[in-house]
Amino acid sequence: MDVAHAEAALGAPPGTLVVARAQTAGRGRMGRTWRSEPDAGLWLTMIERPRDATALDVLSLRTGLALASALDAYAAEPVRLKWPNDLFVGARKLGGILIETRWRERQLEWVAVGVGINLRPPTGESRAVGLAPGTDRDELLVRAVPAIRAAAAESGPLRAYELAEFAERDLAAGRRCIEPADGIVRGIDASGALLVDVGSPDAPRLAVVRAGSLVLMEDA
Repeated sequence: MDVAHAEAALGAPPGTLVVARAQTAGRGRMGRTWRSEPDAGLWLTMIERPRDATALDVLSLRTGLALASALDAYAAEPVRLKWPNDLFVGARKLGGILIETRWRERQLEWVAVGVGINLRPPTGESRAVGLAPGTDRDELLVRAVPAIRAAAAESGPLRAYELAEFAERDLAAGRRCIEPADGIVRGIDASGALLVDVGSPDAPRLAVVRAGSLVLMEDA
């Protein structure tokens, strides 16, 4: 991410790609950090300069949808999505997406789309999963890059077919969460917001959540 932002500040064009063999200071949402082992996965950042800043709210979800479709062939079962930016196989995390933006006054200058995908689970991480043994990192890169670029080229809110595809891959739908609200997950809306039923069986009430991390009760 740091290298990509530095290149973008120097005028790097859309589609500029930075790939790392490992990370010693990886970062994610909410200030989380981690290390990634050499050649244990695909770690990349793509620079884009989209014209439609209104699509930024759903970019991580769109990127997840595009990557999930591209990765299905390398996973033991269809890749699932967890709002707002995680990729799962079964109940274990396969990867994640991090979107960072840079603005000049009110004008969007560039977007850095960061993606991490495990080829094999990190040592000691029982809740992580990798792709099928023998998956080639370069082949994976060839699949991932067009998916990311296609997601970044889209505009506006999520379309009906995207919402339907997310629903098919939604890890959390119908399950109880405790964060970012206490209730039953009911999917997402076109703006990318998480929908949580915080009412009772007799009186459902949807909360629309636009930020935070999704914590399921069973994982707490």
